[in-house]
Amino acid sequence: MSRALARLAAILTTAALAGCAALPPKVAPIARAPAAPPPPPAPPPKVVRVYVPKPVKCVPEDLGPPPAYPDNDAALRDAGGAADRYQLLAAGRILREQRLARLEEVIRRCRNASR
Repeated sequence: MSRALARLAAILTTAALAGCAALPPKVAPIARAPAAPPPPPAPPPKVVRVYVPKPVKCVPEDLGPPPAYPDNDAALRDAGGAADRYQLLAAGRILREQRLARLEEVIRRCRNASR
């Protein structure tokens, strides 16, 4: 009987070991990382105010159109002589110099205003 017992013990041991081998291996549980905290709320948008300077009006209202110069072609042709033509040219030159002085003043003020 001891042989029968030894055989029985061997069969039971083999069955037990075979049964253990058939079981799926134990898997360690997956460790989950702690949940990340939610991102902080976005800061409120910045309001940037851009101040645009008002455009400077360079040409004054009282500048007016150019004067009617007395030394135009028709007046010079119709003049009686050289002295009359000279007087017309002199009068036209005076008016042009006054107009040029006024325009240069306007340009100077406009350039200084834009700085």
